[in-house]
Amino acid sequence: MASIEDEDHSQLKGFVIITLPPPNNPSLGKTITAFTLPNPPPPPSPPPPPSQPPIQSSLHHERRTIFAHPRRRISWTLSGIALFAFLTFCFTQSPRNHFKLTSSESSNEIDRDDDDDQTPNSFVFPLFPKLGFREETSKSRDMEVKLGKFSMFGSKGVVLPVDDGGVPSKVKWVSTVSNGALLPVNEDDLRDGLYYTQINVGSPPRPYFLDIDTGSDLTWIQCDAPCTSCAKGAHPYYKPASGNILSSKDSFCFDVQRTSKAGYCESCRQCDYEIEYADHSSSLGVLSKDDLRLVDVNGTSIDSKVIIGCAYDQQGILLNSLTKTDGILGLSRAKVSLPSQLAKQGIIDNVIGHCLASDSTSGGYMFLGGDFVPQTKMSWVPMLNDASMNYLAEVARVTYGSKQLSLDRQKKGNGRMVFDSGSSYTYFTRQAYSDLISMLKDVSLDGFIQDASDTTLPICWRFKSPIRSIKDVSKFFKPLTLQFGRKWWTISTNLHIPPEGYLIVNNKGNVCLGILDGSDLLDGSHILLGDISMRGNLIVYDNVKHRVGWMRSECVDPKPSNKYLPSF
Repeated sequence: MASIEDEDHSQLKGFVIITLPPPNNPSLGKTITAFTLPNPPPPPSPPPPPSQPPIQSSLHHERRTIFAHPRRRISWTLSGIALFAFLTFCFTQSPRNHFKLTSSESSNEIDRDDDDDQTPNSFVFPLFPKLGFREETSKSRDMEVKLGKFSMFGSKGVVLPVDDGGVPSKVKWVSTVSNGALLPVNEDDLRDGLYYTQINVGSPPRPYFLDIDTGSDLTWIQCDAPCTSCAKGAHPYYKPASGNILSSKDSFCFDVQRTSKAGYCESCRQCDYEIEYADHSSSLGVLSKDDLRLVDVNGTSIDSKVIIGCAYDQQGILLNSLTKTDGILGLSRAKVSLPSQLAKQGIIDNVIGHCLASDSTSGGYMFLGGDFVPQTKMSWVPMLNDASMNYLAEVARVTYGSKQLSLDRQKKGNGRMVFDSGSSYTYFTRQAYSDLISMLKDVSLDGFIQDASDTTLPICWRFKSPIRSIKDVSKFFKPLTLQFGRKWWTISTNLHIPPEGYLIVNNKGNVCLGILDGSDLLDGSHILLGDISMRGNLIVYDNVKHRVGWMRSECVDPKPSNKYLPSF
């Protein structure tokens, strides 16, 4: 301060000391301490800490430059220091930076168990569309709707032995107690509307293709127990070691079975389950606890023990879908879902996102964890709490163009909508569907004729010439708008679905309506938003803040975001 002794020091109110982090722990960052100096004015030059002479020298130099006008420049100095402290805190607290620090001091492989309390990370998975086909002999197209929930046990069950090192080739039947790629087929490019990704399970880890399903609780893989009724999937059947079979005493078994019709089986040696899906297909199996390997964007692998299903008996149209995949990836809000298990272990924040490309032959991506949630441009609505553990939001209004559709309202003034990535198509309530069909009759004026001989979907139109792309005819159809917001003082949030989000083109050159009558689903009281209407959108399910959000996206490159920095 000797160099500015001619200046008036009576206005000086404080000074700051910056302490470097200890050499053995640089992750602690710098320590910034501010002192207020009482009147009378402070001495010209406060003594610097003896251990930090370079920093104090630099600080004096800064004061020499800044304090031409003491009050204003002290204010600017303190503001700058506060901003520096805030940015330093954000950097050191960021999960990604923290993970880099910890991973650089350890190996490239991290094991976690249920007791770990680590900083959550995020993981990105590529998605692949499933191209389906319709058998020439069938009269109608299979329309998958998952919403898979635990049901009663079957009349028979497989008992897996626990006295050797593997699953046997033969099993004993007993009565249960208490009563990465596109696969075009047959030159038909009509999509099922389902997407799958790859996970790695077991020790050593083996790859499996699983359908992503936000409407299903349990993750399960077709299993060689042996398999009573299984489709020929993409990979060999899963074979859990006998030591991995979950005991009926496990708390997860209690959570699973207490919601089933048969109830909890305390005397059983293993944890049996059966899942019934909304499309009347089912899966029967036994729970297993096995290794799951996750790899983050930096290439660091994390191993975790998770509960999955060893599914040895599948029934219904589910078998048709599993000709290309090995099982179901359960992403619901239930405790046994994969995101809930990983969040409980501290591996991720309980946030899920998926982005399905607008192009019907392209894939997209999915992520687990909150690091890839955009901080701007997202539209958010509250997530309704429901015993079904589905992702629900309240819909106030649905319009086709400017015309409003009637809702079969469960509560006065509003309806409910389920986000279900395990469903191929979108389903409306009976009245809304009927209204939409009536409004779509206007397309006959533009040359569209309903083709009753085309059983691809309930309603298909042929045009003057064969249709090759939705873009060729989208101008003749109007967008759908789902309006959310239940109070008059609340600004409504809209989800816009363009014609590309509810129409498909089949191999006959016809255009078909990908919205169906949902009278038989969820008591007919809910709208169900399926994959076809989620295309071109990033959908996020935030179980931490209990909200569902979306934004338009090309679904090409997931961008990590710093959730600790504010959005302006």
